[in-house]
Amino acid sequence: MEAAMGFRRELLPALQKVIWDPRRAVLPWSRLHGGLLFHSGIWGSLKLPSKALKPPWGASIGLEKGPQRKAGRLPTMHSRGMFSGSPGRALDSLWGASHIFTRAALDCPHQGTFLSSPRRSFLEGFSRGLAKAAGTQSTRDLKEADSTAPIFQYVGRHAKRKDRVYVWGFCYSGALGIPSFVVPDAGWKKRRRIQPTPYRLDLEEKISSAACGYGFTLLSSRTTDVTKVWGMGLNKDSQIGFHQSRKDRAKGYEYILEPSPVPLPLDKPQQTRVLQASCGRAHSLVLTDKEGVFSMGNNSYGQCGRKVIDGEIYSESQLIYRLPEFESRVVQVACGQDHSLFRTERGEVYACGWGADGQTGLGHYDITSTPSKLGGDIAGVPIAKVTSCGDCCLAVSEDGDLFGWGNSEYLQLAAVTELTQVNVPRHLPFKVGRVKDAACGGTVCALVNEAGHVFVWGYGILGKGPKLMEAATPEMIPPTLFGLSDFCADIRVAQIRCGLSQFAAITNQGELFVWGKNVRGCLGIGRMEDQYFPWRVTVPGEVMDIACGVDHMVTLVKSFV
Repeated sequence: MEAAMGFRRELLPALQKVIWDPRRAVLPWSRLHGGLLFHSGIWGSLKLPSKALKPPWGASIGLEKGPQRKAGRLPTMHSRGMFSGSPGRALDSLWGASHIFTRAALDCPHQGTFLSSPRRSFLEGFSRGLAKAAGTQSTRDLKEADSTAPIFQYVGRHAKRKDRVYVWGFCYSGALGIPSFVVPDAGWKKRRRIQPTPYRLDLEEKISSAACGYGFTLLSSRTTDVTKVWGMGLNKDSQIGFHQSRKDRAKGYEYILEPSPVPLPLDKPQQTRVLQASCGRAHSLVLTDKEGVFSMGNNSYGQCGRKVIDGEIYSESQLIYRLPEFESRVVQVACGQDHSLFRTERGEVYACGWGADGQTGLGHYDITSTPSKLGGDIAGVPIAKVTSCGDCCLAVSEDGDLFGWGNSEYLQLAAVTELTQVNVPRHLPFKVGRVKDAACGGTVCALVNEAGHVFVWGYGILGKGPKLMEAATPEMIPPTLFGLSDFCADIRVAQIRCGLSQFAAITNQGELFVWGKNVRGCLGIGRMEDQYFPWRVTVPGEVMDIACGVDHMVTLVKSFV
């Protein structure tokens, strides 16, 4: 026992010195012999049985003997403790020869490491041990090595972020622009009726505006290229233009499954830019910077701003109408269900289309085919924004006041009148502070004040739980539901949008929150149930804008890197 303890005290420091000394990182083993280990540099002629190595090493090291060696089989190196894992096999060429082993040669090839060295196989360590030291290299060799060396680039603070488009909701109409969802492009794929979470739409173009209609989508870019607008989805009224059939050139497609160019009749296509697009139930508006407003689609009520023609067939129509110039340049367009709104740079509002609910705001309930200027309470008041989705309209002035007209069957305008149809703009004296943004759906309304707080009213899922389904005056949604906390005290809502029965809010941090009726998965929350409180949608990037349709949504996102 004393001899073994003395051996431990002498052997272990010597081994540690050799193993950790960089000058002696390679251990020359002179001989392995039947369970006995000899090392010419450390142990000299010391000869001990293998079991004497157990206590200091915490391992049992030995070589098989007997018939296996005689039969020419490879010796097996057994290990446990520091050499953890299954037994590894040494090379047959070890016998009767002197070899050089690196520390990696002692690593177990299955698991664990030896003295924190990387995990390597036995053969790898052996081959690395035979490598020779590199000699002196010439200048030419160094230059060649430098030119062929890989270059690693890392993301810096000046990395250019990419603009991307994400879609979700009902797929069969083609409004999402993913053809494989409707017509699978592989035998193992199945048709996808609903896309419940954001899905990236691959586009080479930089999209600056998106609009969702009733089963169709318009995308536009501020490029000076000839193609500036793309459409996808339902096209039975040519609301996204005429798209020629490949089989019969005289006919067009009623469903467009992927983003397809919409040719605008521009006089100077390479000098004109598209600023915005807007979609209604079956018509669309496109706003340009130098050539005014273009309309296409169904014009049964004059919503396209042109004369109504009895019996006009809108299917496969190639007509894209350019509206006459307004008194001042139009800077915003908004489509309701079957009516259109136009805001000029002077802050004036024009309207045309269906007016049975007073949504044109022209003081009557008739249809109007020529855009006409609104009066009422907004006369002489510079308007900063107009919004509509169904048959109710809202307008926000530059001073932060809110105005409304149109349908009020769902308490949208009940704060100022008991009428269910209001045909002139009325001031809504809500005590919510200065209004920065507003949105109007089919039965619900919402606004954001200068403090970034969200207020909702109307009828439906308003965002304050299942017990609040209607409100005649704005109800504030707790800011904590949008991420406000003691640790994130600067979070506030910057933009608000509405579909027919759903809401979408974007914070100043670029996060998207949705709530309301989850028609065909239009909320993008990964499930089909309605959402009674604001819920954050997981989008891989900073959300810049969003468009809400009846059963789908499209969002414009800027990537993080």
